[in-house]
Amino acid sequence: MVFFSGLYITQLLRSSSSIGANYIEANDALGRGDFLMKIRTSRREAKESGFWLQLLELAPTPDCQSKHAQLLDECSQLIRIFSAMIQSVQRKNSP
Repeated sequence: MVFFSGLYITQLLRSSSSIGANYIEANDALGRGDFLMKIRTSRREAKESGFWLQLLELAPTPDCQSKHAQLLDECSQLIRIFSAMIQSVQRKNSP
């Protein structure tokens, strides 16, 4: 189990850091299409981060369980924010 947890943590670090990296790229987008692609990637990475968090088994202490719940909530909030951004840009592009 420790081996898998280490892999899960590595994947979580990669996907969670990619959220911010793609968001920064979106802010320097070359156009709306590029912006949408980067924001969609950020949303996808947030979903993936939530997946890895769910697979991680944290120590059964109240502090860890609380932090785990907070991190999952933050993933959900990021997904909602990125989804709202995507919908807003798509509405602006509609005829």
